[in-house]
Amino acid sequence: MITFNKIVTTSILHMLSIFSYSQQRSYDIVSYTAPNSWTETLGNGNVSYSRIENGNWAQITIYKSTASTGNIDADFNKDWNELVVVNKNISSPQKTKPQPKDDWAAMSGSGTWQYNGVNVTSQLTVYSNSKVCISILCNFTTNLYLKDYQTVLASVFINPGNAQLNLDTIPPQNGGSFAVTNKNPVVGIWIVNQAETRGFSNGHLMYSGGYMRKEYQIKEDGTYIFREKNWLANNEIIYFVYESGTWTMDGNKLTITPKKGKAGWWHKDKITNDVNKWGNYQKTAAYKIQSADYTFEIKAESNYNSSIILNCSKATERDGGQLNNSPYRFVYVQRKESLIDNPPGFKF
Repeated sequence: MITFNKIVTTSILHMLSIFSYSQQRSYDIVSYTAPNSWTETLGNGNVSYSRIENGNWAQITIYKSTASTGNIDADFNKDWNELVVVNKNISSPQKTKPQPKDDWAAMSGSGTWQYNGVNVTSQLTVYSNSKVCISILCNFTTNLYLKDYQTVLASVFINPGNAQLNLDTIPPQNGGSFAVTNKNPVVGIWIVNQAETRGFSNGHLMYSGGYMRKEYQIKEDGTYIFREKNWLANNEIIYFVYESGTWTMDGNKLTITPKKGKAGWWHKDKITNDVNKWGNYQKTAAYKIQSADYTFEIKAESNYNSSIILNCSKATERDGGQLNNSPYRFVYVQRKESLIDNPPGFKF
């Protein structure tokens, strides 16, 4: 019998493997993990990923944000009719109940139709905060591709700053991106944000509201701060890491040299269980500072947030990779603001 704890553990291990091999992307106000070995196409108001293999095919499409009706169910029905139903004889969608994801609600539904005599399933997932909504659609001819779609959904993070904008002020297609403007291209805030899931229900990925985040703040003065925060729904305590040190760059070689670092466990806020609140300090956690040499590549694309790819000959305490084999490749996406806060009264 598969227990809830086993499902959560499996989901966590799955996301840890994603962490090392992910292709972090951003489109409009969404950051996500792009599916490996799929063909990317930038469309008018969307970005899509497609795959054709052994007579089967699938396509995942992320659509640009639109104005919300103010209700997640109505948002789903609107996008289902506009993005899925058009020119199709498709079955009525089997829908999930709205699930919380950060400050958003997520709702999924699926239906079947035929294309050239082949059965096709369309599964639509809609995110809404009652002001803005985002839709991600997958059309597939075999369930073999469903796992890739679920991996994309598990990685979705919606920029809360951009999402609060009035729709009239939301930038055009490339407005959610920003170029590297610092004198040194590695300077900035670089993050990985993974959403926690709690398994599947009727083939739909269920979100717990938890997350695993890692973040470099690389400063122009040659210093850096690294932080990690894991708030998992099935764990009563919060894991937090804080490390600082110096960095140097020689061509495409980046050396990170920590001076000090520590990790610890904090209780959750027992009153609200809010993912953004801290409880009391519990105890110190084992953490080993570790210098590392990386070769790096920065991808700055007009339609995406910049990303930095760190290649290392070994797994590291900061970046992870212990569950995988070399070569080790860590991808972080650039942000304007930090996603991680220090615990109350934290001293380093």
